[in-house]
Amino acid sequence: MSTETTLKSFLNQIKENQIIWALQDKASEDWVVLDSINFEDTDVMPLWSTEALAKSHCIEEWAEYIPVAITVADWMEFWVEDLLEDGVIIGLDWQENEDCFELELAEFTQSLAAVETL
Repeated sequence: MSTETTLKSFLNQIKENQIIWALQDKASEDWVVLDSINFEDTDVMPLWSTEALAKSHCIEEWAEYIPVAITVADWMEFWVEDLLEDGVIIGLDWQENEDCFELELAEFTQSLAAVETL
């Protein structure tokens, strides 16, 4: 699968309910952000299209994290600017033992805007 295929699949999954999923620490309320595999000195925030996919990562070092829903509207209004300032990129629907696709925030946000229902 390519990044483009993964992005299309991701967008199809979220189109109907307008929700993306991230992992948040139950105690500190910090979000999972980690070093990019593909880009030096870059942080990546993994996002998932379903709660089940996100939940499958709540093991080992992420055992204290829980999947939290973020509406597409909230993403656009509250998240994009902060992540842009921090230079964070997006990890798309990561799965165990598969390629970890990463995408520039601007590209991800433009794609998300195309499926956003107002």
